[in-house]
Amino acid sequence: MRIIQSGENSLWMKRGWWLILLLALAIIAPHVISEFYLVILGEALIMSLFALSFNLLFGYMGQLSFGQAAFYGLGGYTVAMLITKLQFSFWLSILAGVGVASIMGLIVGYFCVRLKGIYFSILTLAFGQLIFVIIFKWHNFTGGDDGIQGVFPPGILKIPIVYYYFILVVFIISAFILWRIVNSPFGHTLKAMRENPERTEFLGIHIARYQLITFVIAAAFAGLAGALWAPFYRSVAPSYLTWIKSGEPVMAAILGGPSTFFGPVLGMFIMTFIHAYILGFTHFWPIIMGTIILIIIFVLPGGILEFAKVKIKERQERGKLTKGSS
Repeated sequence: MRIIQSGENSLWMKRGWWLILLLALAIIAPHVISEFYLVILGEALIMSLFALSFNLLFGYMGQLSFGQAAFYGLGGYTVAMLITKLQFSFWLSILAGVGVASIMGLIVGYFCVRLKGIYFSILTLAFGQLIFVIIFKWHNFTGGDDGIQGVFPPGILKIPIVYYYFILVVFIISAFILWRIVNSPFGHTLKAMRENPERTEFLGIHIARYQLITFVIAAAFAGLAGALWAPFYRSVAPSYLTWIKSGEPVMAAILGGPSTFFGPVLGMFIMTFIHAYILGFTHFWPIIMGTIILIIIFVLPGGILEFAKVKIKERQERGKLTKGSS
């Protein structure tokens, strides 16, 4: 038991050092990169939070959602409308964005968790498109296809580097909360439901209730990502709620690895920076991104981080065998 515990502690120390290094780089980065790449870095952090919220459903609950952008967009629209039309407090607007996304997640999730597999995915897509059409068509209230402009954060947050650090702090806190959720008894129950729902239900666990709670949590963090995005780009548009936007966290999870917590984050960072780089040469970036996704699916079916984890584990096992034989 002590050997296992010491091994786990060693693993946590290694993970801790990597996280500290990444955090240090994130803090230093704004002082060594241009403002353009600072904006891209802030965008990558916001979209990574969006991807983590999606992967709570996909990677841990085992259900593929094609409507996650609806909650992302609702968070952004709530903040934009409260700030521009009511001159509401920025901080309360952020909380309101999370609240609206959570409430809508509760309503949509109530119906979606009754289904499984492709039927769950199609129903989330249908609800997502329904919310998109309402936003798009309700011109007098939401601005319709014009969206909403002039969504400015208060005071010092208007400085790009300050708003970046604000995004970084929110991302770290949110990622920590999500990490605690997936590693809690609640998270382990989700994994059991994903692997064997029949046996889990036989143990007396109400699967639909757990799935609904997870759906609401995922909607809340997607709404938080959208609430951060609107003041970051000073505007919001109906395109943030489309099924195409819902596909971005799906691709990020596949690219980085849905079975690892930080897999979607790595995937979203790769996608965001590739997108920013390729747009300097051509508008056909989806072709290049699609090619990369196809390569990952065929060569690294579990994603980049899952492949790296397997290789590290194999190396450790070979090292143990070498020590044992000597």
